Amino acid sequence: MTKINLEQSEVEVREKRLGSITGFNGTAKELISYCQDGKPKECNRNFSQCTGCNASTAFCQLAMIRDIAVVNHAPVGCAGEFYNYNFIFRVGQKQRGVDNPIHGRYFNTNIQERDTVFGASDKLIETIREAYRRVNPKVIFVTTSCASGIIGEDVEQISQTLSEELGIPVIYCSCEGFRSRIWTTGFDAAYHSILRGIVKEPRKRVKRINVINFWGSHVFDKLFKRLGYELQYIIPFSKVEDLEYISEATATIQICSTLSTYLAAGLEQLYGVIEIKSPPAFGINGTDIWMREIGRVLDCGDEIEKIIQEQHEKVRPEIEKYREKFKGKKAYVTAGAAHGHALMALLKDLGFEVEGAAIFHHDPIYDNGDKTSDALAQMVEYHGDVKNYSVCNKQIYELVNSLNKSKADVIIARHMGMTTCAAKLGIPSLLVTDEQFIIGYEGILKFASRVFDALDKDEFIINYSKHCKLPYSKWWLEQNPFLFLGGNNHVENY
Repeated sequence: MTKINLEQSEVEVREKRLGSITGFNGTAKELISYCQDGKPKECNRNFSQCTGCNASTAFCQLAMIRDIAVVNHAPVGCAGEFYNYNFIFRVGQKQRGVDNPIHGRYFNTNIQERDTVFGASDKLIETIREAYRRVNPKVIFVTTSCASGIIGEDVEQISQTLSEELGIPVIYCSCEGFRSRIWTTGFDAAYHSILRGIVKEPRKRVKRINVINFWGSHVFDKLFKRLGYELQYIIPFSKVEDLEYISEATATIQICSTLSTYLAAGLEQLYGVIEIKSPPAFGINGTDIWMREIGRVLDCGDEIEKIIQEQHEKVRPEIEKYREKFKGKKAYVTAGAAHGHALMALLKDLGFEVEGAAIFHHDPIYDNGDKTSDALAQMVEYHGDVKNYSVCNKQIYELVNSLNKSKADVIIARHMGMTTCAAKLGIPSLLVTDEQFIIGYEGILKFASRVFDALDKDEFIINYSKHCKLPYSKWWLEQNPFLFLGGNNHVENY
């Protein structure tokens, strides 16, 4: 188990803390075996096309708090995410029924070439003051960048000084892009800042459950209302006062272990808020396991068994109908780690063969150190191996090559942009943007309906592909997809 240490101003990166990797090709079972032996096989690329950024994932969470401001100490190009997350912020508030939805309050210090020589501290100080003057936030988060890190700006000291001057928390968040190859370290950086700067000691224990999520649908309300618990969805669309006492909850559940490993473990270690450690509730077996863990932790096992029986009677006949429709179909999955594992389990529940997967990174363990949290191992145990399993940090050239060689009937993707590649190859695709839409027993049927619709439109995709051109040469498409992946890359799979 990783010890959460709030005395440190910067979170330890996942490579060191968890042993996370971004390069692997083999089978899912092989990767599990390597990790269980304590020797995950990291394969380094000698060519890399693109990847995610820690600063972006940190901003993804901090930007969604309703009464704060974010000061991004970076060149203006790093502010490119402002529009995207402000759009999500506005739309998400309306979907969640938030009264008086607001715009995000994001500021950038516009570090320029001259500043990299003479320093940009004055710009940071003035921008923090201006953010306070303009929007009067309850808290200001200051996020760092590659540029501010390279020139050695003392952002922590400046934040502490401005906090005293303005009379509100000005919280330093160290999330320079170069700090970690694992872009999800940015989530950890954001949560480390929240734990250090906002969360307070509990006054009492209350019948409330924290739900660490992105910005998807509310799907847990009915279940926990029946069990007698109030829900608090965090972090998106929370206020500072909501976050101050997440330490008082009974337990924490999560829709994505990749997202929330650090915060869930921190709340348990520091404040005794029990983390539900089984993987999130995706698929029949996965949901059964998750539900029974809820029953054990909340001491309501009898009621949970009733719910499981009710839901099985309701959804299993419909699942069997879909299994008949999907018989003989093959699917390919590309997503982040936790959602990738969940999507594979869902597809196998529906009778698909998972022909291959490109998962953005792999965490051998989570911060709680509990093996029951291993979603990939759980998926393989209940549904079998995945032969062509790669860990690929959004390397599109590998994905296109793999898809070109695959026999997939459909591709399921979690992140925008990935489905375009499949369409150009004439493969129907489904983009899962609302991760909570497909969770739980009813989520299986919702997912099945969406996949069926995607397959039903294959004629359009095939015609579309005839008028598109891939940006990759014939030479590359004839190569092994993992030509540039060093180490044990298992080329025989292709």
